[in-house]
Amino acid sequence: MKIKDTSLYKLLIVLLALASIPALFSGVMEPDGALYASMSKNIILHNDWLNLYGRGADWLDKPHLTFWISAVSFKIFGISSFAFKLPSFLLGLLGAWYLYKLAKDIYEEKTALISALIFLSALHTITSTFDVRAEIYITTFTLASIYHYYKAHQHSFWNVVVGSFFAACAILIKGIFVLIPVFAGFIIYWLFTKQYKQLINPKWYIAIFLILVFITPELYALYTQFDMHPKKVVFNRTGVSGLKFFFWDSQFGRFFNNGPIKGKGDISFFLHTTLWAFLPWSVLLYAAVVNLFKKKNRENLAPESIIIWASAAVTFLIFSLSKFQLPHYILIIFPQFAIITALYIQKLEGKTLWIFLTIQNVVLALVFILLSVIWFFFGFENRYLVLFFILAGAFITFFFIKGKDIKTLIGRSVAVSLTLALFLFLFFYPALLNYQSGMHAGKWLKRNYPTAKPAVLNYIDAFSFDFYAPGEVKYFYNYGDLDKSKAIKDLVIYVPEAELSKLKKEYHAEVLKSFNYFHITKLTGKFLNAKTRDQVLEHFYLVKLN
Repeated sequence: MKIKDTSLYKLLIVLLALASIPALFSGVMEPDGALYASMSKNIILHNDWLNLYGRGADWLDKPHLTFWISAVSFKIFGISSFAFKLPSFLLGLLGAWYLYKLAKDIYEEKTALISALIFLSALHTITSTFDVRAEIYITTFTLASIYHYYKAHQHSFWNVVVGSFFAACAILIKGIFVLIPVFAGFIIYWLFTKQYKQLINPKWYIAIFLILVFITPELYALYTQFDMHPKKVVFNRTGVSGLKFFFWDSQFGRFFNNGPIKGKGDISFFLHTTLWAFLPWSVLLYAAVVNLFKKKNRENLAPESIIIWASAAVTFLIFSLSKFQLPHYILIIFPQFAIITALYIQKLEGKTLWIFLTIQNVVLALVFILLSVIWFFFGFENRYLVLFFILAGAFITFFFIKGKDIKTLIGRSVAVSLTLALFLFLFFYPALLNYQSGMHAGKWLKRNYPTAKPAVLNYIDAFSFDFYAPGEVKYFYNYGDLDKSKAIKDLVIYVPEAELSKLKKEYHAEVLKSFNYFHITKLTGKFLNAKTRDQVLEHFYLVKLN
């Protein structure tokens, strides 16, 4: 019996959601994920929901909501990697649902389902389930805000309130720049369709007012932690205003590169980042964008499509012009990318469809070749099980899924995404985490020395140790700090190998356990090759002073 298009797409969406579940039961990765987890842990340990602490000091970078969400999950499920990852996983699914709702309202159900499918199967969406960052929250909240403002545009005032709430949530994750993907599309849509009266419509100014109301908890928290205490040292100086940082330095300061956090911008950065981050759909996305430049290809689309295109284009341009760029930022406009791609895919036919089926087959084959190369060199523990899994994924993709139609193109692409997700979650990421020494040191300490008072010496990036170690972790930034606390009973210190000799000689330190370390989010050829891996491994130690 022939499966209906919509039934097939619904089945694939369910499979993608199920494939992400194993990610919830593995470890939290450094740096960002483990940092956010440790800061959320501190909220619970201190029962302090207003002040954020990271690396043992006041922390001012992102707003509070990411940490509040994780801390609430810790309250419910206990402090664990599962409790940390669960909200991100659920909000990712919520984002797919809002994407479906928005695309269905503007177009129809088939486009909506394909859009949700593309979003969930894009590589960076998949990896965000495992390596939890703030961007999946922003993506969902901005998309939810766009959806409710779209409904408000159709004379439903209640949606102004809900849209403003979600816009405020996005701001409380990242900052006020997230209003760009929310409002840019609407403003350009009104200008292009000559709906100039919307620019002075009172409900949109009420929306701005409501956003300001909804972000007041963040403003209060920043004021009490920083503005009320100008003597605090933040960014190596005093007199730092939390409110000024929130409204200016964290956003405009990064864009113009004149704030306390600087970067090096490259205008082509997100063009090549999207090529791998939006796999396996990136070639189709670029073709879809080029297709939109031809007026005849836009004529039969709903006028509201401008909201989607403009939101993506303006945000992408601002990201590209910014002097501070990170790959995961692009996730914020993946929903818009997904709709643009879904619309284009459905128009493919004849020779054009055959060309893109061929291109897509080459792209998918390259993914399997890459997985095979990783398998050959990495040295997995269950070596032949991993190989069988890769070959089974390739067989299903190219021999089980047959045909020369759009369903074949979509089905094969999603099959590769499912294979890739399960390869990452079941084999690759767990193998990488064997070299995240802080996590293993923290777990070992909790299991073998639960009364220990954990600390870190002369190392500022021990985020996974901070999260997994029992209780609160102290940070000693020099030996003077250590001397003030060395008499603490059951003090156990996590240290890099460079400090071991001095600790043994001058402090009579006893080594409790050693751990292998590599910066697993910056992979190199020597690390991936099992034969040369030992050459690039560092070593960390848990030591007790005698």
